[in-house]
Amino acid sequence: MAGKQKLSLIVLLALLTALGPLSTDMYLPSLPDIARAMATDEVRAQLTLSVFLFGFAVGMLIYGPVADRIGRRPVLLTGLGVFGAASLMCYVSPSIDMLIAARFFQALGAAGPVVLARAIVRDLTKAEMAGRLLSYMGAIMGLVPAIAPILGGAVHEHFGWRVNFLVMTGLCLALLLAARRMLPETLAKSNRPARGFAEIMRNYRDLIRSPVFLYYMLCSSLSFSGLFAFISGSSFILQGEYGLSPLLFGLSFTFMVAGYIVGTLTGGRLTMRVGIDRLIMLGAMALALGGLVMTLMSMFRIAGAFAIILPMAFYSLGVGLMMPQSMAGALTPFPEKAGTASSLLGFLQTIAGALSGIYIGHHLAGGAVQLALFISAMGLAALALTLVRAAARRRALISG
Repeated sequence: MAGKQKLSLIVLLALLTALGPLSTDMYLPSLPDIARAMATDEVRAQLTLSVFLFGFAVGMLIYGPVADRIGRRPVLLTGLGVFGAASLMCYVSPSIDMLIAARFFQALGAAGPVVLARAIVRDLTKAEMAGRLLSYMGAIMGLVPAIAPILGGAVHEHFGWRVNFLVMTGLCLALLLAARRMLPETLAKSNRPARGFAEIMRNYRDLIRSPVFLYYMLCSSLSFSGLFAFISGSSFILQGEYGLSPLLFGLSFTFMVAGYIVGTLTGGRLTMRVGIDRLIMLGAMALALGGLVMTLMSMFRIAGAFAIILPMAFYSLGVGLMMPQSMAGALTPFPEKAGTASSLLGFLQTIAGALSGIYIGHHLAGGAVQLALFISAMGLAALALTLVRAAARRRALISG
């Protein structure tokens, strides 16, 4: 594949992967108004986020094994079609229950491009190079969470919250046309074993029993849980507790996204030199430090809304360092079932994020301090996990 063609493919895969963040971040500034417009409470409004993640998780569990059997391209295109139809359902939803259901199906569609973009990278590359490409894709994808809340806030203020879902529909159509034109099939027919349901379940069982897969999955899940806790609670806290407008709330997201992009770009530059595991350790340190600083600043009411925004930017830098490398580490040992491994990784990570969102939704009364404490706990847990594994590996080297 020529360099220019390869770059175009990476950009397309990054944009397809960005459908997930777009679907959550674009309407975040509208969550408080959605609750008011549909005469519901903050907990049910937040469910439109957590249910999205549950749908996303279910989709991830399905797409990988199917794509391992019939190929990446047709499954990815199907996911895009489901996403577009469900986005229209969100636009016309007359009640909060209908919106929650539509968000579930929107997530089912969005899961396909995310799972298959990772698997396509694994089809084309190996080991550290996969981590490098996933980092660069993460940097490109990171622009979407920077733009989406600002765009969503502006659309909300000028046209109302429903139009955000109409914009998602249009973007999905554009990506569907681009994918049909540009996306090749990357899985050779010789690498498509005919797997029945029993074998798929055995593959999932084998992955869960793999200490390597389990470690990288936990690293990714812990970092994502803290990130999604912020996504779930930030609109209510920054707008309700600190008084930001929907547009200012969208602008505040640029700090978090900037941190994430710095992390992914740094990971992309360093992974070939220092390796996946050292970058994951550095990422875990950033997660823990960001969470602890946020807790202290919010407890002592230092710097207003920046008590949440600035430490979250540092936490996000850790996510950018940690998640792409964790994904590459989890998928690399399983080339014959990369799609299945990507599905299981995404499923477990997303379930962890959904549960985090539900927890935060039920503890919004605790305000900024409760959010900071949860994010800090996720960062400290990730750091403890990486330190325990590093110590175990040192002992193994000494004894071996």
